[in-house]
Amino acid sequence: MPAPTSPPATGEQLARLKHERDFRKARRAARARAEEVNELNIVAMMDMMTILLVFLLKSYSASSLNVNISEQLRVPQSTTQVQPQDNVAVTVTLGELAVNDRAAVRLKNGWIPVEAKQGGKPDSFYVGALYDALKKEVDKQKYIARYNPAHPFTGRVNVIADKRVPYRTIVEVLYTAGQAELGEYKFLVMKQE
Repeated sequence: MPAPTSPPATGEQLARLKHERDFRKARRAARARAEEVNELNIVAMMDMMTILLVFLLKSYSASSLNVNISEQLRVPQSTTQVQPQDNVAVTVTLGELAVNDRAAVRLKNGWIPVEAKQGGKPDSFYVGALYDALKKEVDKQKYIARYNPAHPFTGRVNVIADKRVPYRTIVEVLYTAGQAELGEYKFLVMKQE
């Protein structure tokens, strides 16, 4: 027996089928829109900002040394364009000799007293108290360099000297620094504006 055939759809039935199809299509589109994210996920944004912050902090390198300018310390001026490096700092004022802002030797009007020199000899260049302070810093830097290859021991010293300090005092400081394995030195000056 042949399958019964349905009568042809009328215009009203076709319109109703088209309306149902459009309605189903609209419902599917509404469901798809409901699954879309319409706002930012704050957790993901915070993760992204944290990663950016860590990257910027790791890639940021600035070289700034803080030097307290006072009446006892008048640094000479220069037109240099070289940026200061972070090394052991020896500050020489008219009143004291300091290593990394810790007093090592009291000076008399910019001169190292004879009793602070090796053997109490006035012609000696070796200053014992300065050597001890510098050697302590050198040992600390070597210890750090042993466990952190990113910070190797360089043997550099920054000399921040008052422009009124006698040349002999500067030579004694440099000689003593050389004895403490700090053979490379840089003088810090004020950059002229």
